[in-house]
Parts: sequence; structure tokens; C-alpha cells
Amino acid sequence: MSIDIKKYLEDILLSINAIEIHVQQVNSLQEYENNITVADAVERRLAIIGEALYQINKVDKQIQITNKPRIIGLRHVLIHEYDLIEDATIWNIIFKHLPVLKTEVTGILNNLT
Repeated sequence: MSIDIKKYLEDILLSINAIEIHVQQVNSLQEYENNITVADAVERRLAIIGEALYQINKVDKQIQITNKPRIIGLRHVLIHEYDLIEDATIWNIIFKHLPVLKTEVTGILNNLT
């Protein structure tokens, strides 16, 4: 595996960890909706995750990540069609999909030799 892919995987993990910290004190979707600072930070980190995965995919399409096309697509929406983003969707991603991504990325990084 190339050094670039490892760096992108580490960037994904770093962003997931940052998102977890950002939402640590946010206890509900309503609190998330009312906290623009947290929402902005989370959306920025989700865009980084999407871009890192896009770059990984350019180098090696065989790396298995659940919902890879959707994650990359989210980055496009966050950057170019931001008015389509719904806080409830982001909230769902944070708690339903990011734990899966974190597990997968951690596993890939742990298996690097």
C-alpha cells in the first residue's frame, strides 16, 4: 500500500475523531441544529473524509469501504450543493455510519505491513 493511501486513511481517522469530539457535548438533533459552530466543524470534517476517500479510490479502487460512493458523493454535496444538506441526515451519519467507517479504516491501518 502506498504512503499516500496510509496518509489519507489517517486523515479519515483524524477527522472521525474530531467529529466525535465536536459532538461530545451535543445531546440531541435539536442541539446540533442550534449549534452552527459544531455543524460547520462536522461538515468540514465530513468533506475532508470524502475527499480523502476520493483520493484513495483514485490510487486503489480495491480498498473496501462500506458506502464508498456515497461518502465521496456527500463531499460533493457539502461543497457544491450545501443548501441540500439537512441536519438530520448529518446527525444520522455521525451516529450510524461513522462508527462503521472508523472500524473499517482502523482495520485497514492495522493490517498494513
